[in-house]
Parts: sequence; structure tokens; C-alpha cells
Amino acid sequence: MSTLDSIDAILFSLSRAFTSPFAVFVQIQGCTICLLLALGWLMAEYVRNREVKRIKKSIKAGNSLAFLYQDINELEHSRQEKLPRVSVVMPLKGFGEHNLHNWRSQITSLYGGPLEFLFVVESTEDPAYHAVSRLLSMYQDHVEAKVVVAGLSTTCSQKIHNQLIGVEKMHKDTKYVLFLDDDVRLHPGTIGALTTEMEKNPEIFIQTGYPLDLPSGTLGSYCIYEYHMPCSMGFATGGRTFFLWGGCMMMHADDFRQDRYGVVSGLRDGGYSDDMTLASLAGAHKRLITSPPVAVFPHPLASDLSFGRYWNYLRKQTFVLESYISKVNWIMNKALFAVHCYLSWGFVAPYVMAVIHITSALRIYIKGYHQLEDTTFASGGEHTFLLI
Repeated sequence: MSTLDSIDAILFSLSRAFTSPFAVFVQIQGCTICLLLALGWLMAEYVRNREVKRIKKSIKAGNSLAFLYQDINELEHSRQEKLPRVSVVMPLKGFGEHNLHNWRSQITSLYGGPLEFLFVVESTEDPAYHAVSRLLSMYQDHVEAKVVVAGLSTTCSQKIHNQLIGVEKMHKDTKYVLFLDDDVRLHPGTIGALTTEMEKNPEIFIQTGYPLDLPSGTLGSYCIYEYHMPCSMGFATGGRTFFLWGGCMMMHADDFRQDRYGVVSGLRDGGYSDDMTLASLAGAHKRLITSPPVAVFPHPLASDLSFGRYWNYLRKQTFVLESYISKVNWIMNKALFAVHCYLSWGFVAPYVMAVIHITSALRIYIKGYHQLEDTTFASGGEHTFLLI
């Protein structure tokens, strides 16, 4: 039997195996997963469209600044001067393709209350230190901002260390602290919208959002885009959620000053992932996490994002699930990992089966078989009958 015939024999055997009851179950399961994903994205679209329609309706009613405030009277000076102080803490590392644009969008906020920006780096040797210093020198008369050197971390991840140092350096009158990653591109009204929600509901423990990835055209960027798309459904609730994205987290400053719920100690003493740690604390203490409908952030992906970098990112995401703050958190992380793997393979498997079936059908057509019994190959003097 030739090499090509051997490949055909394997192909036809697989195609026949994929018609078994179990294979049919896998395909139905894959269709169900696909349907659930579609429904989830439709619900996310409904939440976002509802907010867009509200803004457009307000604009037609005469509020041309509805993208900032639903009630235009909120822009009166008497109300703006009463807004609480917000400190924005941004842990930095390195200098990427879109960082400068992102930082500029963060410091040019239209928030009317007292606002300070703390850019935190490990050392002055970090490329981000010189880049952000030059940027701040251009806006030194317009914004309250400074660069903080945190030093090397010894008890937690460098990102968490930078965040905690930033919290230590924030203004004594700060009411809310907003943590942002350097890849977050802010809308001018984002900080005001997040603060308004915190003022409306003091029970909110953390407000979060999620990035809308914009692929650059490379394979790696599309892989990350596809990886994040299912995750986005958990944030597109317009309210309560159980998910938390470390790229945008607004919290009460007093929670850090008083180490309430073990926020500081939980992060400082062995913390690796800021969002997973804080989400665990929120669940353990029954605290509220919300994701307002306006907290969506354009996230252009790097033009040099290769598949290797995507794979490294995926490995880091998996490693994050190995970090935990309690036994319950450990169990939840393991369960999350197992469910994620099962659903991912459950989604992909039917496509693999379909490719096998289509390839088998094409091979039968090319070889000119007219009956299923024609798919017969001689091997070692014996005949093997392969039926599809």
C-alpha cells in the first residue's frame, strides 16, 4: 500500500469513527456551546445598545454632552466642585507601541473633581520612566501627576508592589483609587462615569470594565482577540458581575488605608494576580463587583504580536490559576481551569470532525469511488474494508 493510500485508510477510519453515537454527542455539544456563546454576545450587544440609545436620546433632547453626564445639570460648577478626589495609579513596565497614546488619553480626562495621576515604575532604568517623564513635562501646568519609583518587589508580583506603593503615595483626601494598566485607552468621561456609580451605590467594592481588542492583523493578535471574546460576556452585564479585570479597577481608598477585608495584606503577602486575588476577597466577604455599560476600553494590539507571544501569554494566564489566597479560592481556580479546558475542546472538536468528514468525501470523489465498498486497500495480502 502506498503512503497516500495509508493516509486515506486512516482518514476513512477516523471518518467512520466520527459517526458513532459518542461522536454525534460531541458534535451536538459543540453546537450547544456555539449557541450559548451567540446568546451571550447578543445579550452583551443588547446592554451596550441600550446605553448608546440612551446617550443618543439625551443628545436629541438637548444634552450635547450626554457622553459625559446623563443630566447636563451635573456639569454646573457648584456640583463639579463637590466631586470626590480620585487618585489614578498606573503600574508601568517597559514602553510599548501604543503606550504613549494610552497615557495621553488617561491624563486628559474631563473629570471635574480633584484628580491626581501616579505613574509607578520599578526603577529609573525602566524605559517607561523616561517616556512618561517627557509626557508629563508637556502637561505639567494642566494635570496633577508624578512618577513614583517603587523599587524591586520581594513579597509579591512587581505589578502589585507598584500598585501598593502608589496607594501609599496617594493624596490623604483621596476617596477613590483607580488602578489602570498601561494598555488602557480611556474615554474622557470614563473616570466621571465610574465615580458617579460609586457615589450612587456605596456598597460597591470594586468597579471594573473590560478591553475591546483591536487585532493588528497578525496571527497572535487574532488568537488573543478570540481568547478574550468569550470572557467579555461576563463583563457586559451593565451591573453586578463575578469577574474582574485588573486593567481597570476603581475601589474605595479607605479599604487600603484600613486594610479592610485583608485587601493590602492579601495582595502584599504572596500576591501574584491582582484581579484574581481581589475577586477572591470579594467572593469570600460577599462584596459587590460591578461593570457599568460605559466601561469598555479600545485596546489596539501590537503589530508585532506573534503566535509565540500569544502562547507565552496563554501560559501566564494558566499559571495565574495556580495562585490562590484560600482553600476555597484554590478549588474555584481548579474548577475554572477544568471547565475552561472542557468547553474549549468541546467547542473545537466538532470542527475537527467536520474537517475529517469533508476531507474524506473529497478523497472519495477524487479517487472516483462510486460505492462505499470501493474504499478498500490491500495490506500484507489481506483486505481491509473501510466504510464511511
